Amino acid sequence: MKYELIIAEKPNAALKIAEALADKKTVKKSVGKISYYELEHKGKRIVVGCAVGHLFTIAEKDKKAWTYPIFNYEWKASYLANKDAKYTKAYVDNLKNLAKDADEITVATDYDLEGSTIGWNIVKYICNRKDAKRMKFSTLTKEELVESYNNASKHLDFPQIEAGVTRHSLDWLWGINLSRALTLSVKNATNTFSLLSTGRVQGPTLKLIEEKEKEIEKFKPTPYWEIELIGNVKTGEEISAWHVKGKILERKIAEQIIKITDGKKAIIKEIEIKEFKQKPPIPFDLTSLQIEAYSVINISPQKTLEIAQELYTNGYISYPRTSSQKLPESIGYKKIIESLSKIFNKECKYLLSKKLLKPNEGQKTDAAHPSIFPTGEIPKKLEGKSADLYELIARRFFSVFGEDAIRETMTVTININDELFLLKGTTTKEKGWYELYGRFVKSEEEELPQLEKNEEIKVREIKLYDKETKPPARYNEASLIKEMEKENLGTKATRSVVVQNLFDRNYLVDKPIKITDLGKATVNTLEKYCPEVVDVELTRKFEEDMDAIQEAKKKGEEVVENAKEFLDKTLAKFKKHEKEIGKELGKAAIETRDKESYIGKCTSCKEGELHIRRGKFGMFAACNRYEEGCKTTFALPRNGLVKSANKSCEVCSYPKVLIFRAKRKPQELCINPNCESKKAEEERLNKLVEGKKCPNCKSQKVIS
Repeated sequence: MKYELIIAEKPNAALKIAEALADKKTVKKSVGKISYYELEHKGKRIVVGCAVGHLFTIAEKDKKAWTYPIFNYEWKASYLANKDAKYTKAYVDNLKNLAKDADEITVATDYDLEGSTIGWNIVKYICNRKDAKRMKFSTLTKEELVESYNNASKHLDFPQIEAGVTRHSLDWLWGINLSRALTLSVKNATNTFSLLSTGRVQGPTLKLIEEKEKEIEKFKPTPYWEIELIGNVKTGEEISAWHVKGKILERKIAEQIIKITDGKKAIIKEIEIKEFKQKPPIPFDLTSLQIEAYSVINISPQKTLEIAQELYTNGYISYPRTSSQKLPESIGYKKIIESLSKIFNKECKYLLSKKLLKPNEGQKTDAAHPSIFPTGEIPKKLEGKSADLYELIARRFFSVFGEDAIRETMTVTININDELFLLKGTTTKEKGWYELYGRFVKSEEEELPQLEKNEEIKVREIKLYDKETKPPARYNEASLIKEMEKENLGTKATRSVVVQNLFDRNYLVDKPIKITDLGKATVNTLEKYCPEVVDVELTRKFEEDMDAIQEAKKKGEEVVENAKEFLDKTLAKFKKHEKEIGKELGKAAIETRDKESYIGKCTSCKEGELHIRRGKFGMFAACNRYEEGCKTTFALPRNGLVKSANKSCEVCSYPKVLIFRAKRKPQELCINPNCESKKAEEERLNKLVEGKKCPNCKSQKVIS
């Protein structure tokens, strides 16, 4: 019997769609570990199957040798192109089997470039069709899914598909050709292998960081002086006021002020009170969510996206990969607030008492999705950062409907022998939307004591501070993503991935972000021989081309051909200078590797250095004077990422390392297997199980 096949992007989404559309109960069926669902909707037979993200990837066609330039490529099943994607074969086989008897196909993947590309590849390569119906939704709530199904487009969104396919093509062409060129240049020049990479967005992003580093290096601090008055008011409370000139650029002037005010009376000359309003925040788009989450709950942008995606697929929030700062009335403000009153009673009760619910919106829009908001579905179980991020999204949603916060600033001018000092304090008079945003409000309260004009301040001390101007601040992960958005580098969904790739390739380290020697050498070398590869303007131009394709104003083939032509010229130039490029990058790669792997001085020969190395049986630490005869090695834990702790053990003075394991805090570990601190810890742990028996064999429990 024929049926309609609906294709979801992920297993969770398939279940949500099936449950939403089923008139009665859904029937879950499984082929191995892969599930699909059968149901009836208004008497019509429907089968809901799923992908698991991308089932196809771009791969080199007719691969012969590891060389460049490579312009011959094809879409290939991911399990054939990548050993790590073997698990996707079962999903491909299942969808192929389900498509055989389907007389109608409906794509219900995420409605964006990635989702459209995933859906199109399934329709084309698995279902062997040229078109399908298209569902469009921003939440996985029953109401919206039913509406999306009932109003599904009769055809796929081909301009969006074309833009998505073109983006994948460009990223592949850039990535494979330039990464191979960099890697082979080092191999051919130094006879060593060091896997290097760059890409269409990665190169210009690295350049942004390198330019910031240059600013910091060129910066020359300028001395300045500040003067503080410390005293007590008549009630006895201490106050701190600063000279009205702020930064004083000449020491003589600062010393003159100290001299003039020494031993003189301090009188309050004027008290000025100003009231101002602080508007509610605007709804979250993905970038602003990543920035706020980094600031208030210390989650990296990449982790924020991962958690937000999970919250979305569980039906708790709307689609997170959005640029919109708009909240359309059609989402049903009141209904969402009524539902969330079960967990945010006070906030929801206040909002539901308002005559009008009107959000304070931003300027940015997204044709496909509204801003990020809670759907109203109550989370069953959230812990840790997932719970924090959900609360942040929910409270942001509430706060956009709040009243202005009213704050008051008091400025007190203190006169000491005609030298003026300012004392300032700001307090909140009416909390307004602060009440709704809760613990995520970042305003500071500084209430001043009761003061009167002409009141005398008892001066305890007038302090002179020697200071220097500071260099520009380095980027952190959130501010870098904000800068990438400003420069139109990458997309809302890919920026955090690009930043993580730069860390993974040893181009970046630390927080705030520092560029490594390898990162600097990569930018400087490319700027010297192929500056267009790291050109922000060029990458921005291709992003604009992608937008034009999505708006059906430009053809993808034209953009890809232009890219091939550009790369052909660039790579020819690169080959001319391959030896010089390889020498410069090879040296920087070794220096960066050694800096990253260094954990301390050799504890045996005292002349060598201990470095983290990878062997056949995992990670270990070894002296770099191996060839000179020092065979010192230390075993390191296998189940975790190992980095230097940049410190020595307090007990035995051997170097310490940090062990990073998933969902745990980094653990400090002394590399000395005989360190007394380890014996003490072992004794402590054994005491915890002393006298405790195994419930199965009744033997004494031990710590292993």
